[in-house]
Amino acid sequence: MSIFGNSIFGNKAPGVGNGTKNGSTQEAADSGAPVQKSDAQWREELTPEEYHVLRQAGTERPYTGEYWDTHTEGVYQCRACGTELFTSTEKFDSHCGWPSFWAPLAEGKVRYIHDRTLGMERIEVRCAACDSHLGHVFEGEGYGTPTDQRYCINSVSLRLVAKERDSDGSQG
Repeated sequence: MSIFGNSIFGNKAPGVGNGTKNGSTQEAADSGAPVQKSDAQWREELTPEEYHVLRQAGTERPYTGEYWDTHTEGVYQCRACGTELFTSTEKFDSHCGWPSFWAPLAEGKVRYIHDRTLGMERIEVRCAACDSHLGHVFEGEGYGTPTDQRYCINSVSLRLVAKERDSDGSQG
């Protein structure tokens, strides 16, 4: 059983899902209830590009987002609600033009939806707390990662919180 149920993926990423199609019901960054806002509230809080990607499941153009080639240590949060989703530890260079991760931060941080748009079979990745579109996850592409999965995530869906440096200049 995979994180996608009985679907196209057979391997389970460490710390991801319960083997259910839509991820864990433990949502909203462990705060209890999921983030619920009206469309008008989302439009007011997000830029037009953020709204298009996060709320309308759009995609930014490859090689244009701020994090596709970033190697800064830290945690990547959902730009819409602030939930911690990924870390730089799981980020890798896939050379696809979008930030790529081999697993989310922890179980229940993201949820999965079968996406059949554009005549393709894909697995969409959404923030479990606010249901914002993040990107898609792919498997079996031959990357040398522990899960053989590539979470292809839009930069505009994320906000990087860099790891703080100690007084001696080292990260800690």
